Amino acid sequence: MDIAALNECFGLPGVLAFEESDGLRRAVVTTPAASATVYLQGAHLTHWQPAGEEPVLFLSRKSAFQEGKAIRGGVPVIFPWFGDRHDGQAGPAHGFARTEEWDFAFAALAGDDLHLTLTLAPSDATRALGFDRFRVAYKLTIGRTLGMQLTVANGAETPLVFEEALHTYFAVTDVRQAAIRGLGDGEYLDKRDLDADGSARRKVQSAEPLQLAGTTDRVYLDSVSSCVIEDQGGGRRITVEKSDSRTTIVWNPWAELTAKMADMEPEGWQGMLCVESANAGANALTLAPGSMHTMRAQVTVERAG
Repeated sequence: MDIAALNECFGLPGVLAFEESDGLRRAVVTTPAASATVYLQGAHLTHWQPAGEEPVLFLSRKSAFQEGKAIRGGVPVIFPWFGDRHDGQAGPAHGFARTEEWDFAFAALAGDDLHLTLTLAPSDATRALGFDRFRVAYKLTIGRTLGMQLTVANGAETPLVFEEALHTYFAVTDVRQAAIRGLGDGEYLDKRDLDADGSARRKVQSAEPLQLAGTTDRVYLDSVSSCVIEDQGGGRRITVEKSDSRTTIVWNPWAELTAKMADMEPEGWQGMLCVESANAGANALTLAPGSMHTMRAQVTVERAG
């Protein structure tokens, strides 16, 4: 569907408009409650800003906005595997959902909240990777609170094994002054500390809150609690509530890895912190034929005081 058709079918005057930017189609949201931007490639939310607040999501100034290239920042949708593919077959890092073109399916304004739905179906690219009988629906509720709901359906006659994540890049004033509450006593895999066989070491986080002091890549298993990001430099608190998600991932590349990333500005790591709602690793899902699964996350922002 081209830009004109999208605006004809789904556009809402003064609230929702579709445009092309750098060759990619995107939806631009402006309501009294919040502003947002969603790219159809990857169903990628790159901007969400409640009225009167600073942007809540980090977006790299050096991100590649190109067909087939992942966007650095915002909320990449990760499916059907997290990280490298585990079954010995070829496939892009973090799966194909974040670089596939999604279909725009629904838009409606209810009060101050704009409700959007995008869908992903099998394509030649996904079939070549062995995924031909799935459906994904991604519902966004954009207002003073951000709601994200990812539903996966299995239309095959065999079980569908998959991982998923809402790989959210939160904007913080200075990650060295930020802290995360809600992960205390949680077991995690430290992907920065590997055993001799290359597997991540399992550890327990005893201290609360978590404050980062270097490159961090932690996969918290059986983690179902809400997390609170204390953005001390910005004087605000970001709360992430979730359901039907049993994995929480915390990531920051710090200066060391950022220097190797072509799509991140050198100082970008200082202003971002990934806290991801996921089902990954030991918490990967097995979906029976004809069934579906929905993972939800909700983000709210308030002034610290």
